[in-house]
Amino acid sequence: MTKTETETVEETRLQPPYHVVLLDDQDHTYEYVVEMLGKIFGYSREKAFLMACEVDATGRVIVFTGALEQAEFKRDQIHAYGRDRRIPACKGSMSAVVEPAEG
Repeated sequence: MTKTETETVEETRLQPPYHVVLLDDQDHTYEYVVEMLGKIFGYSREKAFLMACEVDATGRVIVFTGALEQAEFKRDQIHAYGRDRRIPACKGSMSAVVEPAEG
């Protein structure tokens, strides 16, 4: 009697990564950006400040890379963070977009 072995090959497909890109505007202070990035992403003041400098200088900065669902959630947290109370004319949160990560 011979036993037939069946080999099961399980293929795990990793989801492609996505970036959350914070977009610059003139309605939010550096302090707001540093505070927001610290609260949402847990970044240190130093890392958040460097990101604030980059978004101010280039108009955009990648603040997170991960699975699509995580990236969408983080983008939504940015949109829901609220206005910068340090600027009376500020009307709302900063903007961010989710983009496929290249590579």
